[in-house]
Amino acid sequence: MSLEAFEVLVGEELDALPDEMVGGLDNVVFAVEDRPEDGSLDLLGVYEGHALSGRADYGYMQLPDRIVLFREPLLAACTDTAYLREEVRVTLIHEIAHYYGIDDAQLHELGWA
Repeated sequence: MSLEAFEVLVGEELDALPDEMVGGLDNVVFAVEDRPEDGSLDLLGVYEGHALSGRADYGYMQLPDRIVLFREPLLAACTDTAYLREEVRVTLIHEIAHYYGIDDAQLHELGWA
């Protein structure tokens, strides 16, 4: 799948997430990269920033946080487009949860992972 087609798919999955999940996002950029810096196929996505729960209530001025999805690892993990869409959705939810300060254990408790 081309980078352009993958970006469209990611955008569609992001748009389909519930408002209560994405409505509180502020100063966050979503990006697609081919692979993580180490070149591995093990990491599907990453949140780069400071979790909302750890920010001061005043004067927070910072470059945008980033949520990055890695195209090649996601493509390698998925056998068809339906599975790819599901993995993109799960990865988006996982990384958005980190923005809110939700760790992996809490994600499982909430049924998001």
